[in-house]
Amino acid sequence: MNDLFQYGTGHLTVKKVVAIASGTMKAALNEQAIQKIKTSEQYVQQIVADKKTVYGINTGFGILANTPISEKDTATLQFKILQSHSVGVGDPIPLEVAKIMMITKVHALAQGFSGVQLSTLQRIIWHIETM
Repeated sequence: MNDLFQYGTGHLTVKKVVAIASGTMKAALNEQAIQKIKTSEQYVQQIVADKKTVYGINTGFGILANTPISEKDTATLQFKILQSHSVGVGDPIPLEVAKIMMITKVHALAQGFSGVQLSTLQRIIWHIETM
């Protein structure tokens, strides 16, 4: 392994994604990305604390965008949206394709614009590294 790719701050290319997926290149979050992730996560926490209505955080989705979701039900909302997007049919995708999908997702989320929790990205990276 000759290089270390920095999720969220590095320039991701197809060649690098394939190298990370195959294990010939290591990838990690650096301190700059971690700070951006934490700042974005805190922003979402502040939205919730201030009881602001924000699409996808404490409202429904799609035609339910104007439907407020109680603080008590927001965890269920987030689980249900993940559950609804995890359905698939047909044969499982190849392992390398699954890793590539996770690598590109981590890189996008690590740029610090989503409000995702750092622990979520760390868990996805763990899966990439142990698959």
